[in-house]
Amino acid sequence: MTLFLAENAVILGTDDQKYWNLMPPLPSYGKGREHVGPRYGSLIHGQNLKDVVITGHNGTINGQGQTWWKKYRQKLLNHTRGPLVQIMWSSDIVITNITLRDSPFWTLHPYDCKNVTIRNVTILAPIFEAPNTDGIDPDSCEDMVIEDCYISVGDDAIAIKSGWDQYGIAYGRPSTNILIRNLVVRSMVSAGISIGSEMSGGVSNVTVENIYVWNSRRAVRIKTSPGRGGYVRHITYRNLTFDNVRVGIVIKTDYNEHPDGGFNPKAVPVLEDISYITIHGEGVRVPVRIQGSEEIPVRNVTFQDMSVGITYKKKHIFQCAFVEGRVIGSVFPAPCKNLDLYNEKEQLVKRSNSQNMTDIDYDF
Repeated sequence: MTLFLAENAVILGTDDQKYWNLMPPLPSYGKGREHVGPRYGSLIHGQNLKDVVITGHNGTINGQGQTWWKKYRQKLLNHTRGPLVQIMWSSDIVITNITLRDSPFWTLHPYDCKNVTIRNVTILAPIFEAPNTDGIDPDSCEDMVIEDCYISVGDDAIAIKSGWDQYGIAYGRPSTNILIRNLVVRSMVSAGISIGSEMSGGVSNVTVENIYVWNSRRAVRIKTSPGRGGYVRHITYRNLTFDNVRVGIVIKTDYNEHPDGGFNPKAVPVLEDISYITIHGEGVRVPVRIQGSEEIPVRNVTFQDMSVGITYKKKHIFQCAFVEGRVIGSVFPAPCKNLDLYNEKEQLVKRSNSQNMTDIDYDF
């Protein structure tokens, strides 16, 4: 099955919500993402498909989201907004050489899919006042490549997900084996590349490499909280460039947004085996902010070959709390005291005894 958009072709979504069909809520999100009950469907939607191709000569799918964003801000909607493109429970999907713009909600949402390739896609939305217009949200997906894309939107450029609290734990489908490479991304509201916060089915074996993040609030972020359960493990960030970014690397463990009161606060996620290798940039206010907690420590984090130009010559701009890991070789700015120090030959120089030290400062 192929959808081909010729040069200058445009598929327009109507801004009249009565023409958008209602669908059941996603099973891994419980009763609904923004509202309890049914959700609006997507402009381009598919379920239980195999061998799907959406391509063209850079034609456009335009969701005309402006009316949706305004109604959302005014609290005039009774159902969760729909993505622009959503493909569910499908395999062998190729999306390439198209432009997606102005989605009502998340832009491109593969849900519980296998063997997905997204290449040479441009995704656009206003950088402000376009709420939740994530670029690409792989959700409980396996064996996926996202490459050679340009994304500038009003929320995360990419957010890897796998379900929300007890519903995601029960659904039990992780996002795994995902390669993200050769991207230029921008997000003034959220982050360039995110994992979570809905990650209750688990996220593992993710490589993010050759990424340029410009004029953004955050560059790469992992976000979770008590109640999520699940895990984020075996994550590698390599060859990242930050240009005029407020906070470069973020791990946040108190992102307390829940579907309802039925979540288990003792269901805490596991965060481990996360590497940041060859990280460079300029105009960065806080290069690193890893905020583990006593109940959700961050374990086995590695920094190697990092040099980030900073805008504020203050102490404590490499911020850590409840973090265990290591620094290999030269890293600038100076790393937090939570981390072990190794030389270029990966020989231990100094063992930290301050893993539980807290040095988080949100004042700058």
